[in-house]
Amino acid sequence: QLVESGGGLVQAGESRNISCVVSREVWRVNCMGWFRQAPGKERELVAAIRRNGDVWFTYYADSVKGRFTISSGTARGTQVLQMTNLRADDTAMYYCVTWNAVVSMEEYATTRYNSLGQGIRVTVSS
Repeated sequence: QLVESGGGLVQAGESRNISCVVSREVWRVNCMGWFRQAPGKERELVAAIRRNGDVWFTYYADSVKGRFTISSGTARGTQVLQMTNLRADDTAMYYCVTWNAVVSMEEYATTRYNSLGQGIRVTVSS
């Protein structure tokens, strides 16, 4: 079970954070991330984060590199997506996602996930 928060309506160029907390069996989770889906478009893996010991690995879609930052919260099973310089084409439903599998970061885009959140809407007004 994933609990998402944040989102809403924001002006183009502004910033917004969205967060996700894993409420059950957090010990199974090896990677967390965000999908997004805009009307009429395919689902896209926006960002993902995985820890291996003291090393953190991240993945970003080309469309958000340099603007979005994913980070882990202080408690395991929590993560925040900081979105800056938002654009109209960032408007979408954002879904928190977790994987138990350990694969290369790029592979998470096509690896079957274990949990998917209900989704939260981010609307960027231009």
